[in-house]
Amino acid sequence: MLEEIRKKQVRRVVGLMSGTSVDGIDAALVEIGGTDEAPEVRLLAFEDRPWPEEVREQIFPLFRPETATVDKIGYMNFLMGEIYAQSVVSVVEKAGLTLADVDLIGSHGQTIWHAPEPCEKDGFPVRFTVQIGEGAVIAARTGVTTVSDFRVADMAVGGQGAPLVPFSEYMLYRRPGETILLQNIGGIGNMTVLPGDEGPEAVYAFDTGPGNMIIDAVVSALTGGEKTYDAGGAMASEGKVDQDLLAMLQQDAYYTMPLPKTTGRERFGVQYVDQILDYQRIHGLSNADLLATVTDLTAWSIADAYARYVLPKRQATELVVGGGGSYNATLLGFLRERFAPYGVKVLTQEDLGWSSDAKEAVAFAILADCCVREKPNVLPGVTGAKAAAIMGKISLPPVR
Repeated sequence: MLEEIRKKQVRRVVGLMSGTSVDGIDAALVEIGGTDEAPEVRLLAFEDRPWPEEVREQIFPLFRPETATVDKIGYMNFLMGEIYAQSVVSVVEKAGLTLADVDLIGSHGQTIWHAPEPCEKDGFPVRFTVQIGEGAVIAARTGVTTVSDFRVADMAVGGQGAPLVPFSEYMLYRRPGETILLQNIGGIGNMTVLPGDEGPEAVYAFDTGPGNMIIDAVVSALTGGEKTYDAGGAMASEGKVDQDLLAMLQQDAYYTMPLPKTTGRERFGVQYVDQILDYQRIHGLSNADLLATVTDLTAWSIADAYARYVLPKRQATELVVGGGGSYNATLLGFLRERFAPYGVKVLTQEDLGWSSDAKEAVAFAILADCCVREKPNVLPGVTGAKAAAIMGKISLPPVR
C-alpha cells in the first residue's frame, strides 16, 4: 500500500489543520509532484468547516489540566477523528473527486497541551505534547492511509515540536537574493525567516506571541459569547490604543526569550485575558480602546520579533501575512505602520497568488507526503532538534 503511493509521480493528498483558536477545520486537497528540490504543489479544493458548537464547547476544558480528565480526552480524541473524516469527505466532493482518487491524508490534530521545554524531575529530559484527533478513525472512515501526530518525533530528538510549517515554506516560498518573512497569524503568531541565498540550514522560525488568541478571547468576553472574533478588525478600528496597557503587556518575559521558542494557550490563555479585563474595569477603558490595544499588541510583537531576532543579521524586503489575522484590516494597518520604518513591505498570501486560509492545511499535506516517502520533513535548525526526524504516525485503512 505504501509502496504504491511512493511510486506515483503525482500524489493527491488531503491536509487537515485545526488551530489554537478552535474556529474550525481547514481541509486542503492538493496534488504533489515534481522533485524534492523543486516541488510542484497544486491546490484542487479548500474548505473551512466550523466545529459543531456543542463540540467546540467540550474542547476548551481540555486546555486546562484541572478540567482535562482522561475520559474526556479519550472521548474527544475519537470524536474528533470522526469529524476530521467528514471534512475529508466534504473537500474531496468539492473537488469533484471520490475518496478512491485520494492517496493520503495528513492531519495535524488539535493541540490541547504543548510543553516544549525539558523537564528533568525524574532524571530524563522529557518534553511532551498532546494532539488529539485519532488517525486510525480517519483512516477507517475514509479508507485512505492517514498520517497524524507529527510533532512527537521532533521532540523525541530534542526539538520543540514546533514550528513545523517552515519546512513547507522553505520548499515553496524561498526567493534568491531576498530575505522573506512569512508571518502566520492564527491563535498564536509565528514567523519564518527565509534567507535569500542560503540553504535550509539557514532557515529559522519561532512563535512571535499571541496572534488572534487574545483578540478573540476579549471579543468573546465583551459580547457575552455572541461574537468569537473581530470581523475585519471593525470593532478595534473604532478605538485608540491605550499606551499604558500596551506597555504593561509588552513586559511579558516571552518576548525576550532566546530562540528557539514556542508558546501557546498555556501562557496566553484564560488567566492572561482575565488580567486584561481586570485592567479595563479598573481604568475604565472602552471596549473599542481595549480591542485596539490588544490588536496592536499582536502587531508590536511581530515587529519587535523582527527587530530583535532578524534585523541584527539580515534586512528583510517583505513580510507575507497568512492565517486568519490576514483578514483583520486593523491589524494589517498596525503592522504596516510598525514595519514602515524598517523598509519592509507588508503583503498577504493573496497578494502573491496563494491562499491564507489553506496555507497550513497544505503544509500538513506536504509533511504527510514526505513521511510516507521516508523523507525528513522538519528543519532541525528551526525546532532545535539534534537531527532531522521523519515525523508522523501512519494509520493504514482496514482491509475490506
